[in-house]
Amino acid sequence: MKPLLALSRAIDTLNEYAGRGACWLVLACILISACNAVARYGFNLSSNGFLEIQWYLYTLVFLGAAGYTLKHNAHVRIDLIAGRLSPRAQAWIDIFGHLFMLLPVCAIMLWFGWAAFVESYRINEISTDAGGLLRWPIKLVVPLAFALLILQGVSETIKKFAVLQRETRS
Repeated sequence: MKPLLALSRAIDTLNEYAGRGACWLVLACILISACNAVARYGFNLSSNGFLEIQWYLYTLVFLGAAGYTLKHNAHVRIDLIAGRLSPRAQAWIDIFGHLFMLLPVCAIMLWFGWAAFVESYRINEISTDAGGLLRWPIKLVVPLAFALLILQGVSETIKKFAVLQRETRS
């Protein structure tokens, strides 16, 4: 179990850095939004590129922090019943949820997200808006973010099995 827990710690560290990086991107979103508003309303200047970079950054924040959010047990869940169960029962519920819901859905998103990225990269997809940005870089974020979420799901599952193993020894 020790090697698996070491792997879990490494995954946790990776997602911790990704999540903290995503937090800093919120500041970038705010600054770009403010500058874009001042340029548009103060100087009658507008740029589709600036509007799209805001969208890209929000995507990075939302998707980039998904594994971080799972690591910190901050995803939306209904604890009305599970909160009253023993740690062992809660661990089994989480293991079931990770193995049969989280990981399969993330694997599907990774698969299709990668295919969408590859096609976008192949055709060098660009926004249809004048002055818009390349699309393939943001499409790469989808499979990368779901890969991080899969890794965090694996880490959380390892930790739940460790809880079960400690409960069995007690």
